[in-house]
Amino acid sequence: MSQPGNDFDTLLHREAPPEVERMGLTWLVGAAIATALLWQIPGGDYILYPFTILATWFHEMGHGLMALVLGGQFQKLQIFSNGSGVASYAIRTSLGPIGHGLVAAAGPMGPPLAGAALILASRSFTAASLSLKILGSFLLISTLIWVRSLFGLVAIPLLGLIILLIALKASRWIQGFAIQFLGVQACVSTYHQLDYLFSYTAGGLGLSDTAQMQRYLLLPYWFWGGLMAIASLIILVQSLRVAYGQSH
Repeated sequence: MSQPGNDFDTLLHREAPPEVERMGLTWLVGAAIATALLWQIPGGDYILYPFTILATWFHEMGHGLMALVLGGQFQKLQIFSNGSGVASYAIRTSLGPIGHGLVAAAGPMGPPLAGAALILASRSFTAASLSLKILGSFLLISTLIWVRSLFGLVAIPLLGLIILLIALKASRWIQGFAIQFLGVQACVSTYHQLDYLFSYTAGGLGLSDTAQMQRYLLLPYWFWGGLMAIASLIILVQSLRVAYGQSH
């Protein structure tokens, strides 16, 4: 009698699109590096404009959803044409300063965790297709519930519709490519504004996320910035290793 774990591994391997198996791991890593570098140069935001907007959405949704998880309110999300964004939320938590620190950290760290889930989903065509549908639908749902800027009301549902179209109409190769590439983009979105991780202020918007963490979790902002940058890289590398390692 076969073991349940073996049956699951066999099913996972059988459902993994052969086209995805042929996708180069080197190419995905190269895309991650190129994306992170482009975001650091003048004009890079506009070269990667759709992914810049998606990175901002991931980041701000991380703040808002963590506030909700901790019993607070996610009031609204504003995304602007220059790629910036603001999540407005209220925090009510029994965790005290730790809760505030978690909400601050969820902006930079939520996207890499979501990206890792997308990358791992690529091992099964069923999971890959479902994940694309969930992501596209959530972009649309977030527009209805939270997005309250004119640009965001246009850009976010447009991204959601494009992702849903890929999930519903594209070939397995395109779906496998899309889910892995979006996962990589989510993981490296921490590097969207690398200097922001090591800044105490966020322009005219007050304290940066890492400065908020310093305020509530005591250790200096540059420590938290470095820790999250390293953690995001580890999450990306490990998710790719596990995803590709399962097929061998």
